[in-house]
Amino acid sequence: MMFRGRLGARGFHSSITRLAIKAPKADPIPINKKSSPQGFIQGQPVKNYYVDENNDVVIRVQPISREGESIEHLRKRLVYQSRKRGILETDLLLSRFAKKYLDSFDMEMLVEYDKLLDELDWDIYYWATKNYKITPLPEKWENSKVLKLLQEESKNSEREILRMPALDK
Repeated sequence: MMFRGRLGARGFHSSITRLAIKAPKADPIPINKKSSPQGFIQGQPVKNYYVDENNDVVIRVQPISREGESIEHLRKRLVYQSRKRGILETDLLLSRFAKKYLDSFDMEMLVEYDKLLDELDWDIYYWATKNYKITPLPEKWENSKVLKLLQEESKNSEREILRMPALDK
């Protein structure tokens, strides 16, 4: 519904105009699983989909492969990615978690945390708060040390008001 108004000689007059939006039609062209990249991110070719281990098409850009990244650079990137998620609830949980734990993580834990950050924001939030009715926990995260730490941190046992940590790095 869209509202339109105009100012006439007697004052403000409004009329309501209904806009009809058609439902999108299904794409008649099937996805070519062997097609060329559809764009580039940081110079690397990407597609807006990938084929998973079950040969199913998943509509999502795969994370950028970052081989040879130093541990210092990895920590800084993870701090930034923890803070700039896009959903405030996840930003608060992950930025506080990163501030508290990332300096003590070894490379294995950092890589595990990096893979966790590749998941969708709301999925991370519901897993961290153990709300599996909304987003079930995938098998690959059931024994995650990083997720267990994040779940403990998200309990907020001290009942403190959560704020984004200061950017001191």
